Amino acid sequence: MSGTPSLTDALAGGTVVLDGGMSNQLAAAGHDLSDELWSARLLAEDPGAIAEAHLAYFEAGADVAITASYQATFEGFARRGIDHDRAAALLALSVESARTAARRAGAARPLWVAASVGPYGAMLADGSEYRGRYGLTVAELERFHRPRMEALAAAEPDVLALETIPDTDEAEALLRILPGLGIPAWLSYSATGDRTRADQPLSDAFALAAEVDEVIAVGVNCCAPEDADHSVALAARVTGKPVVVYPNSGETWDARARAWTGPATFTAEQVTGWRASGARLIGGCCRVGPKTISALAATLRRPA
Repeated sequence: MSGTPSLTDALAGGTVVLDGGMSNQLAAAGHDLSDELWSARLLAEDPGAIAEAHLAYFEAGADVAITASYQATFEGFARRGIDHDRAAALLALSVESARTAARRAGAARPLWVAASVGPYGAMLADGSEYRGRYGLTVAELERFHRPRMEALAAAEPDVLALETIPDTDEAEALLRILPGLGIPAWLSYSATGDRTRADQPLSDAFALAAEVDEVIAVGVNCCAPEDADHSVALAARVTGKPVVVYPNSGETWDARARAWTGPATFTAEQVTGWRASGARLIGGCCRVGPKTISALAATLRRPA
């Protein structure tokens, strides 16, 4: 947005609040997401609902909206009979919907838009995004991701959110594409303990981005809150970059039932420890709603 400082500069100066889960906010508004396209379906059918979800998070105190493009791919749209040009327009619309919400929020503070680039497994909609190891080469993954990343970059978001990445092969493919796009990015893995979801050392995974100038933050998302505790300090130590962290509510995803089970464990008080360990982009992922983001923002904006 015109006159808005860069997110890179904002991270150098302090902590920035991310939004929460898009899907749970849409579900709370009454939208049915039992679909392989998940929230991306609404880009085609009800983009106003996407803007409303973004607005709820901006009004709750989020500084960054992550677009509804996580599961939006040319291949996924093609299965619904949506041609390439229309799919590209929907990817651009994901960015514009977030921009619309930012304008409507009328906030005195800067607001940014992060274009979500989800993993290959999200397109498959079979739970493999939580496992990785798809049987594809780095070059094949690069060919899959490049057209979508180029389409999203053309829509001029403030940053690309390379998020919920389960393994290092996919991270390597994404990092190959970044130079030349003209848009910075953050890279966040899905993780368990000190390993990626594909069971690789997180230290090795983080190290891939350490020397990539286009990457302005590295960390984890879509993990249990307790897994974030170790990951934040590790990412800061390995990369020397600001850390991004936005875990789930603490419940467990049942891929077969396509439902979350168990108790929520994410509390706003946890974020002060992450900030002390190097986190500068902090928010929530699945089933973290505006109420939690509001509490998180209030906690982070209190004098340290």
